Amino acid sequence: MTYPPPYQYSGGVSDKSKVVAGILQIVLGGFGIGRFYIGDTKTGVLQLVVTLVTCGIGSLWGFVDGILILINGGVDGQGRPLRD
Repeated sequence: MTYPPPYQYSGGVSDKSKVVAGILQIVLGGFGIGRFYIGDTKTGVLQLVVTLVTCGIGSLWGFVDGILILINGGVDGQGRPLRD
């Protein structure tokens, strides 16, 4: 019996919105809030740590990430595509 790869959900669309995730990342991206919203806690914590270590300069990563989420969409923590 074969199983799907981890974090690959085979059905449906996420209940999380890419617009909300993108806006949260643009406004509060230095804290990784948009990533926490979609369930990607690993990246959210990493964005928070980078922002704190670089005294705020790392928040540019969150800003750019928010724009990319709005343009390209993305997936939630279970691998489902974000809804529009």
